[in-house]
Amino acid sequence: MNGAMKTALRSISRDELLAALRDLPPLPSVVLELVESLGHEELSAGQYAAKISRDQALAAKTLRLANSSFYGRGRQVHSVAEAISVLGLRTVRGVVTAAGMAGSFQRRPGFDHHAFWRHSIGSALCAQALAGELGRDGADLAFTVGLLHDIGRLALASAFAPAYAEVEQWRRDQDCPDGDAERAVLGIDHAEVGGLIARQWNFAPAIVDAIREHHAPPDGAAITLTGIAHVADAVAHALGLAGDADEAVPTLVLPVWAACRLDDKACLRIFARTEAQFETVCEALLH
Repeated sequence: MNGAMKTALRSISRDELLAALRDLPPLPSVVLELVESLGHEELSAGQYAAKISRDQALAAKTLRLANSSFYGRGRQVHSVAEAISVLGLRTVRGVVTAAGMAGSFQRRPGFDHHAFWRHSIGSALCAQALAGELGRDGADLAFTVGLLHDIGRLALASAFAPAYAEVEQWRRDQDCPDGDAERAVLGIDHAEVGGLIARQWNFAPAIVDAIREHHAPPDGAAITLTGIAHVADAVAHALGLAGDADEAVPTLVLPVWAACRLDDKACLRIFARTEAQFETVCEALLH
C-alpha cells in the first residue's frame, strides 16, 4: 500500500457511525452511576456498597481484588462494604468502572482485547498516580479518563471488525500510530469516536474532552485532565504494560509534558506506583 495515500480506503459515514454507536452494548447501570458520581461525595460508602452489590459479577471482582496478595490484610473479605474499607472508595470506584467496561464488549477475532485492557488499566493507574504527584484533586476522574481514553478503538473493532482488521494491517505495514492508520482506512480516528461514545453515555464534559483530545491536548501553563490522560497514555506505553511486541510510545506534546514539572524522582515514583498495583488489578479484572 502507498503510505502517501491520503484518501480513506473504507470511509465510515456519519450515519453508519452513529447507528453503530447506538447499538453498542449498554454499560451496567452501576458503572454509569459511579461515573456520574465522580466529583460528588454526597453518597456514603454504604450506598456505594449497596449499588455494587446489585451486580454479582462486579461484586465478585471487587472481592477478588480485596483478597489479593497486594491488598490482603490476613483475613478473608466477604462483602463489598468490607472491600471498600480495605481498598478505599476511590480504588473500588475505579475497579468497578474498569470491570464493567471490560465485560461489556464482545471479543472480536483479530483484535487483542487482552493487550487493549492491560494498556487501559496501566494508563488508568498511571493517570491516578500522576494526578496524585501533581497534587490535584480528582484522582478518580484521572483514573476513569485513563481507563477510557482508547474506548473508541474498542468500539471501532467491535462495530466494524473487518474494516478494523485492515486498520491493524495498515498500522503494521506502514509502522505508524493507530490514529494515522484509522484515518487512512476509515476516515476517522478512535479519539473522535471515543468522545462521541462518552457524550452518548452522558459523561461529564471534562471526561468527553479528555478522551477526544488525548492525543492532541491543548497547550497551557497548567496541566489539565486532558494533559494527564495524554502523559499517562505515553508513560503506560513506555513501560510496555500491554505486553504487545509492536507497542510504540506516542509522541508527547512537549508543552504539556513541561507543564507537569516532574523531576526524575517524581517520574520514578509514578512508575513505581503504577507497576506495583498493575498485575494485581489486571489479575482481578481480566480473569
